[in-house]
Amino acid sequence: MRDILIVAVNRQQARFFTLERVEPAGLEPGPRMTELQALINPEAMADSQELYADSKTGRGTAPRGGPVHGYDDRRDQHLDEVRRRFAGRVMAEIRRLVAAEHLRTIIVASSARMRRFLYPELETLGRQGCEIHKVSKNMLKLSAHKIHAHLADMGLVPIKTRLSLRPKKNRIAPLSSRRFPLV
Repeated sequence: MRDILIVAVNRQQARFFTLERVEPAGLEPGPRMTELQALINPEAMADSQELYADSKTGRGTAPRGGPVHGYDDRRDQHLDEVRRRFAGRVMAEIRRLVAAEHLRTIIVASSARMRRFLYPELETLGRQGCEIHKVSKNMLKLSAHKIHAHLADMGLVPIKTRLSLRPKKNRIAPLSSRRFPLV
């Protein structure tokens, strides 16, 4: 049974995880975090030399060694538009997973610039009855185990307990094996 949807997002990629309860609490410790899928934004993966005629922004020279002049080629606006479109794709996938898996808790960890495009859309899911948790940290490059540990430290997900298969060692040796008697 899947309980929680966890999404890690930046402008280039989004990874979707679920936190599943382990029903027979036998040898496997605590809840298990599994990656469902990843979305890649091909527009954000392109190099700036492929997108723009000049790799630098903000400065140009006049012909024949004339004075330098500044200009704005609106790269930030273009990158914001790329982020906005990708945020729309991510939100569509979140809605699809929530409906298909009947998930009621969503945790979104996003980079700083993606937050302003994702958070307003998340509020609509919150009004529809989903419990939304927003984490202001880019966790995309972390492994599933490390993401789980960070979220558990924040108190958003249950801690994954470790089971030891080895018996615990006694700190004090039995009386028969001691060389010197205790006084």
